[in-house]
Amino acid sequence: MSLGGEMRQIDYPDRAEQAEGLAASVADTLRAGIAAEGRASLALPGGTTPGLFLEALARQELDWAQVTVFPADERWVPADHPRSNAALIRRHLLRDEAVMAKLIDLYDGEPTPQAAAPGLSAHLAPHLPLTALVVGMGDDLHTASLFPGAPGIVQALSPDAPPLMAMEGPAPEREPRVSLTLPVLQAAGGAHLLIVGDSKRAALARALSMPEGTDPAEAPILGLLEHLTIHWAP
Repeated sequence: MSLGGEMRQIDYPDRAEQAEGLAASVADTLRAGIAAEGRASLALPGGTTPGLFLEALARQELDWAQVTVFPADERWVPADHPRSNAALIRRHLLRDEAVMAKLIDLYDGEPTPQAAAPGLSAHLAPHLPLTALVVGMGDDLHTASLFPGAPGIVQALSPDAPPLMAMEGPAPEREPRVSLTLPVLQAAGGAHLLIVGDSKRAALARALSMPEGTDPAEAPILGLLEHLTIHWAP
């Protein structure tokens, strides 16, 4: 597929160097945002991969009190749940220099993410467009909680999508979640994809080889690739 020459890829020899390189790049973007606007916003990925990067970012010197962070997506679980992305951010980022950053937890205690999504969208609106964004990618070519073929995926990828939507995880669990939608991800000032290992490299190659006109609902990362700097490590 053609990406208009926008996508950049940086390969690192190991995950420690990847963490430091990505952290430095994100910190530079946040500093520029603070200088221009007096504040900055940052959306971050979940899962197990981002830990080293978040810890490296926490050591970066910038005016963290002016930075608001939140997950790019969240499972519908309380913040003390082991699968909470907000818990991951608290554990790995809100320390060292970054202890003063403000965290928005996308789980608000409503019974369902469908009930919470409109209020969460309104809560996030003052922090948009994002100053910086880091996302991951699954072997199935999902990003955030935008999964191929999921209920609501067409709307979540459309230009008029609200900032955040209730989504479902993959079968068979169909775990309830919320996710930033594609227009929000595309509008970020600096956007990065953090991936590690051979399987993710192969998945990226598969995405890049897809023909023009492939429906992004079948591979949601396609809607974002041209906006990203890709950071890969073995």
